[in-house]
Amino acid sequence: MDLKFSIKEEEFRAEVRGFLDEKLPERLSEKVRLGQGLTKAEMEEWHAILNHRGWLAGNWPAQYGGAEWNAVQRHIFEEETTSAHAPRIVPFGLAMLGPVLQAFGSDAQKAHYLPRILNGDDWWCQGYSEPGAGSDLASLKTRAVREADHYIVNGQKTWTTLGQYANMIFCLVRTDTECKPQAGISFLLIDMKTPGITVRPIRLLDGSIEVNEVFFDDVKVPVENLVGEENKGWTYAKFLLTHERTNIAGVGFSNAALVALKQVARLQMSGGKPMIENPHFAARIARVEIDLMAMATTNLRVISAAARGQAPGAESSMLKVKGTVIRQEINDLTRRVMGPYAVPFTSEALEEGDNREPVGPQQAATAAPQYFNNRKLSIFGGSNEIQRTIITKAILQL
Repeated sequence: MDLKFSIKEEEFRAEVRGFLDEKLPERLSEKVRLGQGLTKAEMEEWHAILNHRGWLAGNWPAQYGGAEWNAVQRHIFEEETTSAHAPRIVPFGLAMLGPVLQAFGSDAQKAHYLPRILNGDDWWCQGYSEPGAGSDLASLKTRAVREADHYIVNGQKTWTTLGQYANMIFCLVRTDTECKPQAGISFLLIDMKTPGITVRPIRLLDGSIEVNEVFFDDVKVPVENLVGEENKGWTYAKFLLTHERTNIAGVGFSNAALVALKQVARLQMSGGKPMIENPHFAARIARVEIDLMAMATTNLRVISAAARGQAPGAESSMLKVKGTVIRQEINDLTRRVMGPYAVPFTSEALEEGDNREPVGPQQAATAAPQYFNNRKLSIFGGSNEIQRTIITKAILQL
């Protein structure tokens, strides 16, 4: 995209590129480029490399070990890392819980948990959604009853991303059933090794494990693990979700995917011509590119407001809706440009002992899995239908 940056900002871009050239392991970038999943160890390896440079938490204040970048620096960093096919920073501790603790946590919680997020001692997962409380999160049923110096937690969470790796979970729990739903929720930090917690992986369509069910059966949680005030968790949850939704927009990832799509479209033929020359296909690419440029500008404004201490409001919902629609459209165009190469597998591939190399472009093997997996983008973090309702109420006053 043709956004204009100052000389100082371009110097920062050059610094980021130099760092990536020197420190980004090629084996990791190649896996990311081909759309292959990373192991926990590989994700932690990249986190450690960034943390050693002081760049793991670009949005954190310096007093907590963050880089304290401004909006443009964060934009440039995401643009360059995605272009270089660097692994994505796992957001749960860094982009979601970290800002909540900095804004609402006790001094003891900040001193204990924030350094552990940075150095990798804790891997966090998110305990929000439940089988009957997804987009209608306020209807959650997981209960926490206080007994002396601890809470007793019972209930179930679901769609817990990467929960199979986590040793900690930040959880929304119901602590009051006598008031309106939003007013009776609290925000707890729970050690996943506590007796009574069971993690049950959910196997996805492509056979991988990404999300989980988490069950709580009389789990004892110390009172000091309550963030902020009891029954004020809805306020903290909304604060966290605005940061999550802004992160979901994924401007840099859409940029990188669009570049890859154009490269493949120049090579794949249709009717004796490259697909990029097909008028209908080219028009869809142009529409995506225009929308992406507009969203990048809005993203900069929202990040800039957040850097000034303002929690993003309806703008984060706008970014979430538009960002996910754009990414899904790029996934769809990529799948279409691959043609028959995008078929997830041939019938022969199901036979025992079959080990033939995939045919077609290198990205063909992951085009269909990414298309299907990324249908989730318009659902998690609050479904796009709910986000449109938020936008309607907050901006249009309807």
